[in-house]
Amino acid sequence: METMNQIPSEKKVNPHVSVDCVLFGYDGGHLNVLLVQQNGEDSCRMKLPGSLIYEDEDLDEAAQRVLYELTGIDNIDLVQFKAFGSKDRTKNPKDTLWLERFHRLNTTVDRIVTVAYMSIIKTDKRKEQLSPMYNACWLPLDELGVLAFDHNQIIEYAHEQLIRYIEVNPAIIYSLLPHKFTILQIRHLNECLYNKELDQRNFHKKIMRLKYVFALNEFEDDVKHRAARYYKFDRKTYNKEIHKIF
Repeated sequence: METMNQIPSEKKVNPHVSVDCVLFGYDGGHLNVLLVQQNGEDSCRMKLPGSLIYEDEDLDEAAQRVLYELTGIDNIDLVQFKAFGSKDRTKNPKDTLWLERFHRLNTTVDRIVTVAYMSIIKTDKRKEQLSPMYNACWLPLDELGVLAFDHNQIIEYAHEQLIRYIEVNPAIIYSLLPHKFTILQIRHLNECLYNKELDQRNFHKKIMRLKYVFALNEFEDDVKHRAARYYKFDRKTYNKEIHKIF
């Protein structure tokens, strides 16, 4: 929600509006969430990358700025998905004290509405971009612990929204996979996204029915088990199939 460094004196912040970024990342093994640390003498809990907005910037601009300043990651397509404005968002006195000190606010924090953004990326190369300034790190979705403010609730809602997006636009899944992939790789990704085990045989049949997933005449090499066939996602065929539906 809020930046952990002091705001430049020439910048005036809006003490009642913030942005939060929920960035999901898939590393081939886990579905992770990008977090930063609430550094300070009052608290060191983890939190989402977020900040109070400046008075002279739009919400979308604020989201991009905050994500880059706190994590080092930029050029991400962020989607605004919900505003959180519960009166209990700032009920923890440690959170509010930390917020007031690091933003040098001349007023007591009573209530802050945060506008949440989300995205999902493949993190194979993005890990190298993380800034150490605020201890930015990827943590597995099921190992987050208790976060600052209402950020656990925001992440939970964002995950539900992500599943809805994928069900409408399943191409999102294939953007997280290698250029060519095995059935096991795509099944494992789906299990991470939905947080449940999938029946191997039924899942294989489901993928085989998709016209936009093509089998290649290529197989794994240098593996101890039976070499699996590679498959490829075809964007042109996918677009045609989607147009038929809508």
